[in-house]
Amino acid sequence: MATTSSYPDDPSERIEDELIGLDPDDPETRAFRAHLERQHRVRPSYTVEGYLSDVSDFADSANRLGGHRKLMAGILAVLILLGVTVTAWDALVFVLTTLFTP
Repeated sequence: MATTSSYPDDPSERIEDELIGLDPDDPETRAFRAHLERQHRVRPSYTVEGYLSDVSDFADSANRLGGHRKLMAGILAVLILLGVTVTAWDALVFVLTTLFTP
């Protein structure tokens, strides 16, 4: 005996179901809709495009925040860039010393 679920498979229908009874012109409802759309968005995170879109989502979220949370997101981004810079520098030094050492 097969049972059918009343939960829709289409993400846009699920979002519409969650917004029943809310005023579509209300700014809070629009913000909630945007939040739900971000939550239901499915992208491959194992590709370069997926990683870049995740970084873009992080930057957008950090810009929406204020105060110390925005500052902490900025510090995190600087630390990541610092780590990439140190790693690139170490790789460059290793390659140069390997090539030019007798």
